[in-house]
Amino acid sequence: QVQLVESGGGSVQTGGSLRLSCAASGGTFSSYSMSWLRQAPGKERELVATIARSDNSRYYVEAVQGRFTISRDDVKNTVYLEMNALRPEDTAVYYCRVTGMNYWGKGTLVTVSS
Repeated sequence: QVQLVESGGGSVQTGGSLRLSCAASGGTFSSYSMSWLRQAPGKERELVATIARSDNSRYYVEAVQGRFTISRDDVKNTVYLEMNALRPEDTAVYYCRVTGMNYWGKGTLVTVSS
């Protein structure tokens, strides 16, 4: 059983930055591909970014390419999402997930005001 706890959300103005963290416990973190997803009000949850195990490859949805960076620290069992140049449309609850598995955090809210 894997537990995931997100943190780092908050309220920022357009153009601001936030760094989300997701701390994992209860599993072999280094063996997992990890993902960040988000769900905006009234919309379906969408994949934002994925990082493969061993940090070999990363994927970003087009809307965040060049602004967001996903990274991981296998010593700290933590995955990060560095978010820069934030826009109002980035407002959402952000979740981390073990890619392809039913292990999710409870989410952290990011609000970007214009």
